[in-house]
Amino acid sequence: MILHGGRRVLAAFLLSVLLLTTSCAAKTPGRFDQAQQDSSRQKSGQAVTKTATQGSEFNKFFPKAGDGYQRVYTQEKKGFAEAKLKKGGKDIAMLSISDTSSISGAAAKFAKSTKKIGGYPALEVGNTQTAILVGKYQVKVLSRDPSFKASDRADWLEKFNLSGLAKL
Repeated sequence: MILHGGRRVLAAFLLSVLLLTTSCAAKTPGRFDQAQQDSSRQKSGQAVTKTATQGSEFNKFFPKAGDGYQRVYTQEKKGFAEAKLKKGGKDIAMLSISDTSSISGAAAKFAKSTKKIGGYPALEVGNTQTAILVGKYQVKVLSRDPSFKASDRADWLEKFNLSGLAKL
């Protein structure tokens, strides 16, 4: 009987030592630890300036659906609005408008642009994105299907109500 009680005490002691040593051991960083640290260092509220335009204001400037295309709004927040462009139930492209006052250096990248779409400075980003700068607003079309080429993106950028957006 005493032997059995001693085992319990010994087991409790060993468990305590095990918990103490493992809790004090140095933890190897996980694959997401650096991203968490970088994110935590950012100032709160930094993502969107107070003067950024509400995303709902952008909806009226998006191209209308038609000719077999559907426009489906997917995201709307302060400083940004986005819609999917679908054809035959398939995602063809993403359309977006963002207020560059919230994105450091976003407008500056258009300063060296030699290309224009709809009279506004344009940039190709990789093989899948085309963007223009309308005042302080970046209008972007992103291909989601290989059949949707740069010329298609340029055509859809011109379908936005760019003159209306410029007055916003």
